Amino acid sequence: MNNEIIFKTKSFRKIPNPYYLSEEETMKGAEMYYIVCDVKDVPSNIPMDTNPREQKLTTAVAKKIRTSLTNPGANNFYLLNRGLLLSAEKVTFNSKNDTVSVIFSDVNVHGDIDGGHTYKIIQECQEDLDYGQQFVKIEILTGVEDMFQELASARNTSTQVQDKSIAELYNRFDIIKRSIANEVFKDEVFFEENAEGSIDVSDILALLNLFNIDRYPDLNDYAIVSYNGKKQCIDYYIKQHIEKAETLDNPYVKMSKIMVDIFKLYDKLERSARDYYCGGVANKKYGLVTGVSKRKDGKPAFKTKYYKNNTDYITPNGFLFPIMGAFRALITVDEKGYYCWKKNPFEVMDKVGADLVETTVDTSRTLGNNPNATGKNKTLWKNLYMCVAMETMRRD
Repeated sequence: MNNEIIFKTKSFRKIPNPYYLSEEETMKGAEMYYIVCDVKDVPSNIPMDTNPREQKLTTAVAKKIRTSLTNPGANNFYLLNRGLLLSAEKVTFNSKNDTVSVIFSDVNVHGDIDGGHTYKIIQECQEDLDYGQQFVKIEILTGVEDMFQELASARNTSTQVQDKSIAELYNRFDIIKRSIANEVFKDEVFFEENAEGSIDVSDILALLNLFNIDRYPDLNDYAIVSYNGKKQCIDYYIKQHIEKAETLDNPYVKMSKIMVDIFKLYDKLERSARDYYCGGVANKKYGLVTGVSKRKDGKPAFKTKYYKNNTDYITPNGFLFPIMGAFRALITVDEKGYYCWKKNPFEVMDKVGADLVETTVDTSRTLGNNPNATGKNKTLWKNLYMCVAMETMRRD
């Protein structure tokens, strides 16, 4: 019995078989189709018996997929994620209503071949997403029944594997581990791909990179790579450890005494960004700022990244990173060679937080309400840094 599933599409493309099989052949051969769907429209009844892997949604890979899908302000899931690969008997496109009919006639060879984790996570998150927020690409193959097992095996070898450079240097993260040993999130940090946890060490290194005054010593140095190049932050950290080990020539050793403060400062910004923006003004709606996500009525509160505190708003990284980077202006070196604060960073944040958030939001608006472009804007990074630097010059 044929199982027909209708897909609503934003785009559709057919890739003909390159071997130009003649119309007279009874077996037309493999055909490829690509569609892009709003994740809200992905059907819930795609056959899954064809997927060779059990979908475990607690792994680091699955959590990365979920984060990418639900990341507030980001609209690039269809680029970052491989999407779904389906096998089917027949595909028909209706150009009048932009729908695609897909026939799955034999559940032993027709259905999801690859992308099962993505599909399951989409199903779990659909209700929390809005139309137009995220899209997913779907590849559909027909005429592959005779090579189904080979195809399923080949496509499923491309799952994320361990980064060899990190795995080989696993013990080089002891600086980080010691610094967070007493923090509530210490067991949530994972240092290898596919390990359990909700916090990638690359996120930690990107955040710490913002405060590296050895690498970014003054006003005209910008740690934008923390926002758009986390892999470079990992590479830099490993290079420092290889060359300088755990000596005071290593900026991360110098930073070790203030690392916990950095995580707590980030948490404070996550929780307080809305209050800084509104400043007690009733008609200022932070939830209407492009890129900001507001908790929906009846839904559980969002959680901050490290300390899992409740918050009704999620601020995009394109806002958070430039603001956090400004607090590098508070870093100096003590008599022993360790980084320390010129002033209490939490008090400074409360004093200038409103200016920092408002400046960031205004910059985003001048850039077309684009949080991603905001996170890469050098002028913004400089202005925010100057704002914090000016505060260090004021007498309390």
